[in-house]
Amino acid sequence: MDEAARAPMDGQVDAAFRPVRTGNAFEETVERLLQAIKLGVVAHGERLPAERELAARLGVSRETLREALRSLQQAGYVESRRGRYGGTFVTYRPPAPDVGELRRAAEDLGAELEDALAYRLVLETGAAELAARRELTAEQREYLLRRLHDADSAGPGEYRQCDSRFHLAIGELTGSPSLAASIADARMRLNDLLNAIPMLGRNIDHASEQHHAVVRAILAGDPAGARRTTEEHLEATATLLRAFLA
Repeated sequence: MDEAARAPMDGQVDAAFRPVRTGNAFEETVERLLQAIKLGVVAHGERLPAERELAARLGVSRETLREALRSLQQAGYVESRRGRYGGTFVTYRPPAPDVGELRRAAEDLGAELEDALAYRLVLETGAAELAARRELTAEQREYLLRRLHDADSAGPGEYRQCDSRFHLAIGELTGSPSLAASIADARMRLNDLLNAIPMLGRNIDHASEQHHAVVRAILAGDPAGARRTTEEHLEATATLLRAFLA
């Protein structure tokens, strides 16, 4: 897959690059950018939105944005390229799965782990149900199928980010920007844990089967089926996570 040729859908960009709300503009701008990069909304090799557009989306000054981008460039997440096809490009790649890192990430979350899993479960099952209740356009249906295909065809190094894009796409299809943003936040809380889970072939195959079941239910307009299959999928991920932490 040509990473540079791909472009995230506007809805995922909107969810990740929503306006900064606190008085800590620099810190929250860095947080928003990192969320978009780590979740794969803007993946390795892709270009961030133009500076003027990005500053407007985030509701910050261009100087604050430039300072945040410089910090991320120094940390190795992005690079600046000049010329006609220049801009700021993502250089970050997710770390290789590692059980030791998984346990360290779980320790960082501590008692919040079960809260994060429960929060994600409620948000994503509700989103799948709501998406199934809507009259989706042909473009929206094709978009969901494209995200499903991306996850199915992703290699080990791309899989988690493509999986994130798939789950975020369902949030977008609800038509609720607030819900889509909340799903992105919930996913980000668990992102280091999910990235650190070892890639097991049977588990990836099972996840793919569950993804397909969720998509079938949404496209068939089956809200109960969409909720049930999403819950089964998320519970399977949580079970695998707990097994590696035991």
